[in-house]
Amino acid sequence: MFTSIRWRIAVPYVALILVVMAVLSGYLAGFVRDMYLDGLEDQLVSGLLLIGDAISPALSDASLAEDYLDERVRNYAELTGARVTIIAGDGTVVGESDEDRSVMDNHGNRPEVIAALANGQGSSVRYSTTIGRDMLYVALPVTDEGGAVSVVRAALPLDDVESHVAGLIRSTLLAALVAVILAAILATVIAERTTQPVRQLTRAAEDMAVGRLDRRILITRRDEIGTLARALNQTAEILQDTITTLGEEQSHLQAILEHMADGVLIIDDTGHVSLINPAAVRFLGTTQGTALKRSFAQVVRDHRLIELWEESRQQRSGQSRFIEIEAGQVFLHAIITPFAEVRESSYLVILQDLTSIRRLETVRRDFISNISHELRTPLAGLKALVDTLRDGAMDDPPAAERFLNRIEVEVDSMTQMVEELLQLSRIEAGQASAELISCDLGDVVMHSAERLRPQAERAGVDLAIGFSEKLPRVMADSERIRQVVTNLVHNAIKFTPAGGRVSVTARASSSEVIVSVADTGVGIPRDDLPRIFERFYKADRARSGGGTGLGLAISKHIIQAHAGRIWVESAEGKGSTFHFALPVC
Repeated sequence: MFTSIRWRIAVPYVALILVVMAVLSGYLAGFVRDMYLDGLEDQLVSGLLLIGDAISPALSDASLAEDYLDERVRNYAELTGARVTIIAGDGTVVGESDEDRSVMDNHGNRPEVIAALANGQGSSVRYSTTIGRDMLYVALPVTDEGGAVSVVRAALPLDDVESHVAGLIRSTLLAALVAVILAAILATVIAERTTQPVRQLTRAAEDMAVGRLDRRILITRRDEIGTLARALNQTAEILQDTITTLGEEQSHLQAILEHMADGVLIIDDTGHVSLINPAAVRFLGTTQGTALKRSFAQVVRDHRLIELWEESRQQRSGQSRFIEIEAGQVFLHAIITPFAEVRESSYLVILQDLTSIRRLETVRRDFISNISHELRTPLAGLKALVDTLRDGAMDDPPAAERFLNRIEVEVDSMTQMVEELLQLSRIEAGQASAELISCDLGDVVMHSAERLRPQAERAGVDLAIGFSEKLPRVMADSERIRQVVTNLVHNAIKFTPAGGRVSVTARASSSEVIVSVADTGVGIPRDDLPRIFERFYKADRARSGGGTGLGLAISKHIIQAHAGRIWVESAEGKGSTFHFALPVC
């Protein structure tokens, strides 16, 4: 019960009231008793004064019978309700209302008698040996006509006094009990009204503690509790703003980690992975559920990364290394950095994917190698022809004419190569923008293929062009699409032996038009298919056929500029089929 603040306020308050009322009741009981005794004493003094005045003449009259004073005091006793006694100056009892004075001892030593003779009035509360009861005695001196001093005394049993006093005390205690009950009720009400807002504050604090920071306390008071409620509301607002800000920052950080291209891992002080983002999951070929809480060595499964981490641990500094994984298909730059300032013995691992950069470097090297190779042959031919002319061929007009024609062919070949390189560079740089207009793709393909029919006839190749249906219109640059069709049909004729067949077809799907150029030529090896659209790349069987090796690369970029797609299907020795698709209007 005393764990409740309500009872901890009410119970001490009631206990204090009980103690105060008990002390007050005791004090009032004694005070009332003293007042009652003082009142009785004053009442007896008044009666004794009357009695003394009445009996003063009889005290000096010797002719009166001995029982005269006894009768008189009995009458007075009946009137006052008290025991009346007359004591001579020598202590002898000369008048008694209740007892036989003949057997009574000398009363000169009684305290009230001594005080009356000495001070003019005396009183005492003591046990009476004569009647065997506690009595209140009041005595006054009486002087007779002869000048002798006697004492008249009145006495009341304390039983009657105590009964009256007890009645007053009972009334006082009853009033005190009523006051205590009312005080207890009042204390409970006050405690309830005091603790009710405290309980509201407690419930609000408990709600805030479990995350309900939108809870607010209605402020209806201007005292300390109102100040506390206002402070709690302000604290909740600050916490809510702080948590919202932290949540937004955490969401931003999570979004960054989720979408960043670099892989990120955090290794805790025990060497286990505590965080891994999707990029790192992809690089390491694992899953978040599998990687988290596992050791770094189990997650990466690469001795070079483990060695790099060990070096960072031993030297307490950042370490980096370039690593190839998946048989050279993925090229990573691994950076491991300890951040003891944030978390003791923890490490940040960053895996940067440099595969595309590495591939670009490879393409650049291949481009230099390929263009050097492609230019070496015509330059060597030109060098030989010029040397031959200088050695005397100039003097032979027919031979000189023949050599000059060869020089012109080589120059034209290099010129074509340079023009195609410039064209490809402009396309890749976005400088050769396509002028898209609505056109009939069937007409474009038909006209482009028909222009190569004489070439097919000279090579002994059957060229078939046909469409099974009316094709929908597409948005395209007709000149560039003609160039693509010309490149594909030209390559098909060039690599198809005499007696073979080249077919040009087109069909419509739900969202695009697909053009196909199929041949029955030598085909393309499986290993060469992924690189067939690279610049200068030639399959082994194509190297003997001449050409710059740029036609398919130019065709790919033209189709991609039209938001289309281009691909090839081929089996070595069974021919090839090149497809490109353009979206319909």
